[in-house]
Amino acid sequence: MTIVEAGRRLRAREVSAVELATESLRMIREQQPRLNAFITITDETALAQARQADRDFAGGVDRGPLQGVPYALKDLFKTKGIRTTGGTKIFADYVPDHDSAVYERLQAAGAVLMGKTGLHELAYGITSNNPHYGAVRNPHDPSRIPGGSSGGSGAAVAAGLVSFAMGSDTGGSIRIPAAYCGCVGLKPTFGRVSRFGTMPLGFSLDHMGPMTQTARDAALVMEAIAGYDPRDDSSLREPAGDFLNPGAESSLAGLRIGVPENFYNERIAPEVADAFAEGLRRAEAAGGKLVSIRVPDPEAINLVGRVILLGEVAGLMQPYMTHRQDFGADVLALIDQGRLLAATDYVNAQRLRRGFQREWSHLWDDVDVIFTPTAPILAPEIGQTEVKWGGDAEDVRLASTRLVRAINVLGLPAISIPMQQQGLPAGLQIIGQPSAERTILGISQILTR
Repeated sequence: MTIVEAGRRLRAREVSAVELATESLRMIREQQPRLNAFITITDETALAQARQADRDFAGGVDRGPLQGVPYALKDLFKTKGIRTTGGTKIFADYVPDHDSAVYERLQAAGAVLMGKTGLHELAYGITSNNPHYGAVRNPHDPSRIPGGSSGGSGAAVAAGLVSFAMGSDTGGSIRIPAAYCGCVGLKPTFGRVSRFGTMPLGFSLDHMGPMTQTARDAALVMEAIAGYDPRDDSSLREPAGDFLNPGAESSLAGLRIGVPENFYNERIAPEVADAFAEGLRRAEAAGGKLVSIRVPDPEAINLVGRVILLGEVAGLMQPYMTHRQDFGADVLALIDQGRLLAATDYVNAQRLRRGFQREWSHLWDDVDVIFTPTAPILAPEIGQTEVKWGGDAEDVRLASTRLVRAINVLGLPAISIPMQQQGLPAGLQIIGQPSAERTILGISQILTR
């Protein structure tokens, strides 16, 4: 059930928040053996928050469109008194003494927490094959990955277990599972949503954002969670703005849509290429103008992003290196690579990053948004390590992040929306100018009607 539909039914007294929560908990437990979408299911918290939402409705208190709506948090958002593992054995028994900013805001909005979703260990990977808590599986085909690292959030939303879920995105970790699972995933502008109280991965790359069933729902969540937070030193001081485009006009007339003629059209699976072409046709039919552009060297930006992340994760995990046996093999290998990285490499990567940000800023003179596929492939099978391109092979992890990682380095807002097709889902990525969430959300509403 979407946020909009849940809100309508709650306010019409067709259903209570307790009834919604009870049904959500039932579905979660029913699907847990199949999908393994959750690490912790918060029955008592869910029912307590649902009862409060019903009392508020009865007393004429309306906290907004999320009141009484079931949702989930990726298990790196701290929740006071509720275990927060980060998907790792290192923090298996960690119970925070404070809440993350996002959870604070969702509680204030009256949303009802069903539980904490599974993820790739430490949010450092795209498969969500977790050696400690088990592999999360794709609801469209449980033999396939849901993407990551926000795989549990993507699976829970796509399977209809909750109306929305929160994810984090350091190199595509919201948009990849949105594409592979067939839901909406928004990575906001860097600093738009507070990171306070979330377990960090890349200090200068982490973004927090919603995963929802519709683009309008994503706007409703952003209305609740965005805004300046002095506890987060990256938090944007400008007003959060209005993310909801009322009714989102049916036309894209006058909108200049950049379509890259380099990089984003290379090594693309036929099914993804067909879905992308359909997205472009819809945009043109709605009045958008397609503009062919060349984007400044995303391959080099991806390399810069990987260097930055290796260095930042190594620094973050340094205090825990006496517990090497408690890390999964893939994550430990990446941490060890980062520990070998020279400080000069990290500094130079950050310097190059600023140059690429300046180069990309000139694109907005010619286009309003940029369209690309989200991922160049459909969801791989669990355990699959390579993608074949003719006689060549590409690592599944690098393929999955190839079209999304650069946008984290640039700090731009980007959304993945599902393009309907037979079989597995494919995602369309819409990239906007800094602070242009309202624009890309409005376009997404038009294209997914």
